[in-house]
Amino acid sequence: MDKTTETNQNKGRVLRGTVVGTNMKDTCTVAVERYVQHPKYKKYQRLSKKYLVHDAGNTAAVGDKVEIKEVAPISKRKHFTIV
Repeated sequence: MDKTTETNQNKGRVLRGTVVGTNMKDTCTVAVERYVQHPKYKKYQRLSKKYLVHDAGNTAAVGDKVEIKEVAPISKRKHFTIV
């Protein structure tokens, strides 16, 4: 199997979110919102989850819209990097 096929299979998730914190070195906090329907009441609601994201050089600022990609674990809670 050649390497191009292998890399296409192991892409990982790509999510879009908003930077909500940049207090750590080479790390930022990104809130990703989902719009889902409640299983019982059928009302749509906005759910958000925060991810710790690797940001080499602290390039992102609070309020920026960013795209994050899943990568191999960088630390205990960091599994994403900014695209």
